[in-house]
Amino acid sequence: MALLLKPSPSSSTQTCCGCSTAAAQSPLALVLASSPSSLSRRPLSSLLIQLGRPRRGRGKGKRVAIGCVASARSEAPSSSTGSSSAAASGSAAMAAGAARVKAVATIKATVGGFLDSLRPSRAIDDVKDLIGRSLYLELVSSQLDAKTGQEKPTLRSYAHKVADDDDKVVAYEADFDVPAGFGAVGAVLVTNEHHAEMFLEDIRLMPSSSDDDGAPLLAIRCNSWVQPKSGGGGDAPGKRVFFANKPYLPSQTPPGLRSYRRKDLEQKRGDGRGQRKSTDRVYDYDTYNDLGDPDDGADKARPVLGGSKQFPYPRRCRTGRPMSTKDPKTETRSGDNYVPRDEAFSEEKQLQFSVKTLRSVLRAAVPAVQSTLIDPDLGFPSFFVIDKLFEDGVELPKAEQLGFLAGVLPRLLQKLRDSPGDQVLLFDRPANVKKDKFAWLRDEEFARETLAGMNPYAIELVREFPLKSKLDPAVYGPAESAITAEVLEQQMGRVMTVAEAVKQKRLFMLDYHDLFLPYVHKIRAQEHTTMYGSRTVFFLCDDGTLRLLAIELTRPASPAQPQWRRVFTPSTDTTESWLWRMAKSHVRAHDSGHHELVSHWLRTHCAVEPYIIAANRQLSEMHPIYQLLHPHFRYTMRINALARTALINAGGIIELSFSPQKYAMELSSVAYDQLWRFDTEALPADLIRRGMAEEDPNAEHGLKLAIKDYPFANDGLLIWDAIKGWVRAYVSRFYPDAGGVAGDAELQAFWADVRTVGHGDKKDAPGWPALDSPDSLAHALTTIIWVASAHHAAVNFGQYDFGGYFPNRPSIARTNMPVEEPVDAGALAAFVDNPDQALRECFPSQVQATLVMAVLDLLSTHSPDEEYLGGLETAPWSDDAGVQAAYGEFNARLKEIEGIIDGRNADRRLRNRCGAGIVPYQLMKPFSEAGVTGKGIPNSTSI
Repeated sequence: MALLLKPSPSSSTQTCCGCSTAAAQSPLALVLASSPSSLSRRPLSSLLIQLGRPRRGRGKGKRVAIGCVASARSEAPSSSTGSSSAAASGSAAMAAGAARVKAVATIKATVGGFLDSLRPSRAIDDVKDLIGRSLYLELVSSQLDAKTGQEKPTLRSYAHKVADDDDKVVAYEADFDVPAGFGAVGAVLVTNEHHAEMFLEDIRLMPSSSDDDGAPLLAIRCNSWVQPKSGGGGDAPGKRVFFANKPYLPSQTPPGLRSYRRKDLEQKRGDGRGQRKSTDRVYDYDTYNDLGDPDDGADKARPVLGGSKQFPYPRRCRTGRPMSTKDPKTETRSGDNYVPRDEAFSEEKQLQFSVKTLRSVLRAAVPAVQSTLIDPDLGFPSFFVIDKLFEDGVELPKAEQLGFLAGVLPRLLQKLRDSPGDQVLLFDRPANVKKDKFAWLRDEEFARETLAGMNPYAIELVREFPLKSKLDPAVYGPAESAITAEVLEQQMGRVMTVAEAVKQKRLFMLDYHDLFLPYVHKIRAQEHTTMYGSRTVFFLCDDGTLRLLAIELTRPASPAQPQWRRVFTPSTDTTESWLWRMAKSHVRAHDSGHHELVSHWLRTHCAVEPYIIAANRQLSEMHPIYQLLHPHFRYTMRINALARTALINAGGIIELSFSPQKYAMELSSVAYDQLWRFDTEALPADLIRRGMAEEDPNAEHGLKLAIKDYPFANDGLLIWDAIKGWVRAYVSRFYPDAGGVAGDAELQAFWADVRTVGHGDKKDAPGWPALDSPDSLAHALTTIIWVASAHHAAVNFGQYDFGGYFPNRPSIARTNMPVEEPVDAGALAAFVDNPDQALRECFPSQVQATLVMAVLDLLSTHSPDEEYLGGLETAPWSDDAGVQAAYGEFNARLKEIEGIIDGRNADRRLRNRCGAGIVPYQLMKPFSEAGVTGKGIPNSTSI
């Protein structure tokens, strides 16, 4: 919507560049059609654009179209925000007079930005501020010149600093004389003539005669780093364009903005050449060719993931670093992993992340130092020592004592040298330990956590019996499982036959047989780890809980040994019961690996990055779909880059601490090849794929769950439907019919980029929907938003609660089953003599356990600047009343869902989430406070 300004009774003078030289400001009046709305002065991040509720002014005279009005953010978006048709008619208004306005730019003060007083060039910037030549602004008209058909010349002015708000924000002002007929301002060009980057929060156009507390005529949300002119590139070095908040489909772009829209996308795509700098804002693709480090030794060489049939994989952001001299296919690991500048953490997030990381590393380092680091594979001498991690404080070691861990996160250890820290550090007691310290020993808890724990994406329905492998029997042995009907029926108390249980959908399993079996011998060739293929079978009881029936562990044949496999079951026999506990520990390690490598890393972090790159390469920031998706991409690229630095790289924490070790990322590539499809990333389709639900139009959510009390699915479907409702409403406002979707060139280019480049190794796989209707578009967008937000929350923010006490979720199994053939007589004798010690020796070492505990504590933590799904801090900046109303309904529904989840957690009939010592299932509660809370759904995969 454009506002109409009363022209000045006397003309002003402008220089040839458009800078104002008038001595007196022209009076302005807003000619509007509804009641006034006040607006206090604050950064635009605290405002909500609501068109159609403008401020009424006084005066008569000719009118000049300038821009949009912003009103104060209300507690919840209101449906009474006016009509988009009124906005359209206002935008079309032209004027015959002239007016004077001022632009107010809000700059956030940053530690390393242009307010850094330690820089030598700061004095130069201070002089530029003094003379008012440090920030150069240009107003861009949305319209072409009626006579020439060309873009109108921009209105230009230097801004001068006018306010410094306690070192938090700095305001700059520039004055403009807007000539008659200039038209609606559709964008502002910004040139930073300081010597350092600045973080631009917003730009507001104000009546020149008003103070900064008045309502802006046009509000532009920026929230972006602007590099100094001397370090820029492209057609206009250092020049950035920021569009007005009104979204436009490509075909609807005002003619005066079309070239700016196109050039901005071209700049973000880059040319695919050269090494990227940390100040760049270029989005491009590359394979995962930087996980290995062959220049550091042959043992650090790793295969390239992506770009081959052997190791298909999603793409990451291209960094352009030089290739290794020892392996030309591998990129060197020098320096930090590049992400586009605006994808970096905020300073608040970075500070929290650094402090939390430092404390977490210290928590891991202290037990390592206490073990004197003679043997990094040293296990825990007793469960009492494990308990001491949570019960006794330990004095911090000196930095020079941290030799082993210095190679893991050296920069964080440098921070330790620079800061004294606390005298005593403790691991916080995880939620499950607070509730029931011995729950990990019980079969019931093992089974319950498949439905309401950290990896609810693994359990599946048994649809046929006997269980069969899809692997080649000539290589891996008989396809049919060793779990027989007799074994299961005995464990079921012979209440029914296996055939009846399968027919009634009462049998479920964790199937880690085919995924892990081909890697068993490779993994066993490494030191201090082992692996089996495993199957674990459960029975659904009448009370809705699962009973753990049997575990099958398999070692495939090798040139030196025949296949070995055995089925373990609960038993009252002492020896068999300890073997049962060890078998459960192996399955828990398998589940931990599957969770971290597949359910968590692959399906959220890794799969989402191509969506982010494609959106920034193909969707203009003016595009309504870009504006819808953008909040769901926050921080993901940065946290992924950090993961490649220290978590999933050769010799990183995953390889140090999880069973697959150097083959961890290869296994995630195998899972991507065998299991990943875009369509089954939608929650309903995922449940149907695993047999955990079937379509039923008469059931809630259109699905009938195989297990009625399945906390993740019950709560997750509420969130899925809420997201779907919001996205459908949003899409319908911009795409009334299929033609609009199919004819949107940017949208189709985005989807082609996702399918053929970002996920190019699966471009010909089934499951890719055609974006050919509003419904298909809404479903695809709902899937992306679900994965980035709720899926990630479900598998991330409970990691410390369920895995902080590592016997419940060991990351690695280090010893073979003592009865594995050929039997090691010494190991079997030691097991019989002290089964407690044998179980602890199977657990992670002290170094592995405490390092993983520290990382899980870090990953489970909400940042103070977290932005949550449906939160008002990321409400859409749209001029459409329908969009605002739909988002308000979305926010209200999520708050309602919180209450529903609280009610379910208090319902003692739901035994998988309520009962003595049970951790209530809160991972799908949308909102949370900062810290480790076991709840909260951030908008994005942000940690």
